[in-house]
Amino acid sequence: MSLDIYLSVFTLMLIALGINVLSVKTKIPYTVLLVIGGSCLVPLSEVELFSFITSFQLTPELLFFVFLPILIFESAFNINIRNMKENKYAIGMLSIVGLLASTFFIGYAGQWAFHWLGLEVPLLVTLLFGAIISATDPVAVLALFKEYGAPHRLTLIFEGESLFNDGTAFAIFLLLLGIFEHGFNGSATVMNGVMSFLTMMLGGCLFGLLMGFFFSLLIQWVKGNEHLEITLTLLVAHFTFLLSELISESVVVYGYPIHLSSIIATLVSSLVLGNYGRFKMSVGVEQYMGKFWSYFAFIANSLVFILMGLLFTRLTISLHVTIFPILVMIPVVILARAASIYFSIGIANQFKSEESIPMNWQHLMSWGSLRGSLAVIMVLLIPDDISLADWPYDFSIKEFIIAITIGCIYFSLLIKATTIGRMVRWLKIDELLPYEKMSYYKSKALIYHTLEARIKQLFDQRNISEAQFNRLTRDYHELYLEICKQCQSETENPQHVVENMLRIYTLAIQKGELKELFRRDEINDIIYKKNLAILETQTERVEQDKDKLKSLNDYFYSWIGLLSRFLKRVLFFWSKSNESHQLYLYYRTQFKLINKVLDELDLIQKSPLVEVFGDHQAIDNVRKLYMFLKDQNAQQMEHEILTNKNIVDEMNEESAIALLRTHHEDTLADLHENEIISSKLYVLLKKELHD
Repeated sequence: MSLDIYLSVFTLMLIALGINVLSVKTKIPYTVLLVIGGSCLVPLSEVELFSFITSFQLTPELLFFVFLPILIFESAFNINIRNMKENKYAIGMLSIVGLLASTFFIGYAGQWAFHWLGLEVPLLVTLLFGAIISATDPVAVLALFKEYGAPHRLTLIFEGESLFNDGTAFAIFLLLLGIFEHGFNGSATVMNGVMSFLTMMLGGCLFGLLMGFFFSLLIQWVKGNEHLEITLTLLVAHFTFLLSELISESVVVYGYPIHLSSIIATLVSSLVLGNYGRFKMSVGVEQYMGKFWSYFAFIANSLVFILMGLLFTRLTISLHVTIFPILVMIPVVILARAASIYFSIGIANQFKSEESIPMNWQHLMSWGSLRGSLAVIMVLLIPDDISLADWPYDFSIKEFIIAITIGCIYFSLLIKATTIGRMVRWLKIDELLPYEKMSYYKSKALIYHTLEARIKQLFDQRNISEAQFNRLTRDYHELYLEICKQCQSETENPQHVVENMLRIYTLAIQKGELKELFRRDEINDIIYKKNLAILETQTERVEQDKDKLKSLNDYFYSWIGLLSRFLKRVLFFWSKSNESHQLYLYYRTQFKLINKVLDELDLIQKSPLVEVFGDHQAIDNVRKLYMFLKDQNAQQMEHEILTNKNIVDEMNEESAIALLRTHHEDTLADLHENEIISSKLYVLLKKELHD
């Protein structure tokens, strides 16, 4: 029997790979084809040769304790907390207020719709279904958002909502299951429910913070041992999840059981690791982590969605009983999502500290709310023996909720997912920003220009005839002139747009140089994070055509930074010399980044990129900006040198030694890679270096 299960798992993975290839060829969303493929496996399993396919099945424990932590960690690890803070009201309103509104709308409207259909379904059942189906699945929709060109901020808000409403939905789900078990006792039940909800959410956040920082310190402690670093990231998700569940089952304070939301705890610990612990990792590991976890999430999602198709086709409740309840609940769920979006975003738009979310974005968020793995996990966690005194039907409550849940998931995947692209285009959400539009034309012009040069090389090497050379040159030159004409006629205020393009390009250069400085150990993780945050803030300001930072200190002396330094001083974690050390290192890093940009601006005039950034006035404006920043930065560095000469000298020596050590390691690696020295010599020399 166990052999059949193993064979089933690997066969399902092989089928999922084939479906992935088919998805790429047909442009049909991957998750949609997985569910369809899973449904088709049932008749295949009736053939004796393939009977093993259905041996591996989704169980609540497998989904809850193995797959769910992987999916949460992979999504949360790559979210930038700074971007989330800039949209905190929108994400908070959607993930809490919006989800609660959707749950109760489905509960009451669903009960009325069933009554109209002639089915007497208790309110508690429709509320439980509302909690299950209201949580959106980011995996199923985010890839589509990116493919169809949805704005970065819209994608971020949707991803933040999807992650945090998982925790909210599961907390409500557990509270409703408790009412099923203990009954409803009026205001006492309501108060206990509110307290349990707050305990789960706040307790989960605090425990997640603790676990996230604890594992970040462990990663810093083992830095340099790549295998241990990767293993710790694998452990943080599951340990946080399992320990949260253990605490919820066993800890009682003054007679009150302490319940923590394992989903929220895992989410928060993953956010901490992705935004704090990430910078404690070795550079090579940090770059590898995205691919490592993306692969794990791909496997988990593939198995969940393909087995979801099997689950629906193997229900014991007959289709003729469930078809009308499913058809009735689909519009109820659609209306609930729309009402929750417009209500919660309407409130969030009143907070003037955040940019308002336009109506066309709200329309897409309303339609693009796909359901997936969490809904399946929750519905399978419903006890088989759950019952109510007034439940009048032969089939169980669990079977009924599974049927309408899977039916709504099918609708969201088969209908909504396949029409998101049309919705994006219809709502004009994929329209290019001014700098993107010019980048489009300029990039094509650069390509045609370089192709002309390549055609000349082919002719010189006698790979094409003179007639072919003349024809190809003429064709591509005409394309080049046409795209230049379009660029001129369709771009307003071209100098300003080119300047923004150039600034985005120079900021990207700074990010690359910053990562290289961090790799060479010339800067620590604190300075790396500060500078990276500044560069990302500047990039977003340029993309949104906002005013640039007036000074390098605009960000460095933000109220958060001042508060952080105050707390460190109070707690004796931060001395005056330490602060001077960090400040000088910050200015020195900025000085290196600015010089890198100025060197690159000089090279642009001699490279093919002059075709893209051909506006000399725009180049001059950007150069003047960086020259101003360089002079300002030099003055601040000089001040630190004069006031803290001993500290500066010590830092410069430490930096030089770190740079030489990295150069030593790189040279040794190059010798080994080019097979100039044997593996034995490489290991010996590397050991001597570390000793």
